[in-house]
Amino acid sequence: MTEAVTEQESDAMVEEPEQAPPAGPSLHQPRRWLIAAGEAVVIVLLVVFAVWCWNRGVVRLEYPFEGREPLISTRYHGNWLGTAVGAATLAVVLALDAVRQVLLAVRTRPQKAADSDM
Repeated sequence: MTEAVTEQESDAMVEEPEQAPPAGPSLHQPRRWLIAAGEAVVIVLLVVFAVWCWNRGVVRLEYPFEGREPLISTRYHGNWLGTAVGAATLAVVLALDAVRQVLLAVRTRPQKAADSDM
């Protein structure tokens, strides 16, 4: 047997209000300029480090001969050259992220202007 729904049961079913999405950090924040500036400093340091490593990885040797021009050979140290390539690659990745940070910082709008567009 089924029973009819009484008024007490229908009062118990109250609709809950919709919850607003949590207010998290937005993409457009002016402090991104500081992050981009920090990354620019790290990029410069990585490039200097890469050049230093590359110069240590290439050794030129000169063997003198009597009556002839000296024999010049070049020796490559893979560990230094690999470190230089890794540092340069990391510098490029940080440069891309620095550009992204700057673009997000430039596109920052005041909250009133953002609300009036909606």
